Amino acid sequence: MARKVYTGTAIDVAFDLDTCIHAAECVRGLPKVFDPDRKPWILPDEASADALRDVVARCPSGALEIQEKGESPAAAAPAGIQVQTGGGGPHIVKGGCTVVGPDGGVLKEGAVVALCACGRTGNAPFCDGSHAK
Repeated sequence: MARKVYTGTAIDVAFDLDTCIHAAECVRGLPKVFDPDRKPWILPDEASADALRDVVARCPSGALEIQEKGESPAAAAPAGIQVQTGGGGPHIVKGGCTVVGPDGGVLKEGAVVALCACGRTGNAPFCDGSHAK
């Protein structure tokens, strides 16, 4: 798993490249924070914590997660599970998900996961945006 945490003064942002579907909600929402042409590409201190929370909540795949200072990532997961289907894109699972592989190993844990619905992904079981091509 290619998960990396970008540390800010008030809030951290975690990013998991393996589950990103490149919808670019983050880049459109806060281009000063999220700039894929820059290294590091995420600068959490370029926006308020509230603005970061709002934009990260729009991430359809769950590849981006907020990590509050002093809180474990699992503590931020919402109660209950919701599965959104349709529209030709991925199945979006919200609500404290754990995706387990065939060997029983945990592939991803998070509040949101985008699972491939078309069968074209190169990153099964996760959506990689292949449905759009």
